[in-house]
Amino acid sequence: MMMISKKELRAEIKILKKQHTQEQLAAQSAAIMAKIEQHSDFLNAHTVMLYSSLPDEVQTQTFIEKWRREKHIILPTVVGDDIIPVELSENTGFAVGDFNILEPQNEPYQGDYDLIVVPGVAFDKNGNRLGRGRGYYDRFLCQHQKVKKIGICFDFQLVDEIPTEPTDIKMDEIISF
Repeated sequence: MMMISKKELRAEIKILKKQHTQEQLAAQSAAIMAKIEQHSDFLNAHTVMLYSSLPDEVQTQTFIEKWRREKHIILPTVVGDDIIPVELSENTGFAVGDFNILEPQNEPYQGDYDLIVVPGVAFDKNGNRLGRGRGYYDRFLCQHQKVKKIGICFDFQLVDEIPTEPTDIKMDEIISF
């Protein structure tokens, strides 16, 4: 059996997303983030890297607002080909960065992480992740191999198998709804 290419899989997931309303995706996002909120790795974490969600990703804004005063929340910003992590402080403002993602405007974060929550186009049961194809997260995560990595996605983004390359970084766990 021929395995689907990464490009074909991205196209397939895009079609599946269009079959869901914004309301459905918002409800699924809330359920996924509720699972994160009750997860022991999140509860025990002091410093958590999340992400500012795009409209077609698991929505994180409400969750970030809820937790930004309780935990050290770190968000990625994109500079050139790299993810530059930025800490969310009480007064951190946001600006629209590359790919129309809201990025925090603050000094780069240099510390350690207890948990990294990672978006993806698709994930498989072996913890493999398919991103948008630019390698930002793989380059970032390879520097943080020992940190717990949880991929989050909608149920229809969970597939049997994702084609992988040696540079792809696996997730420790996938949470979906």
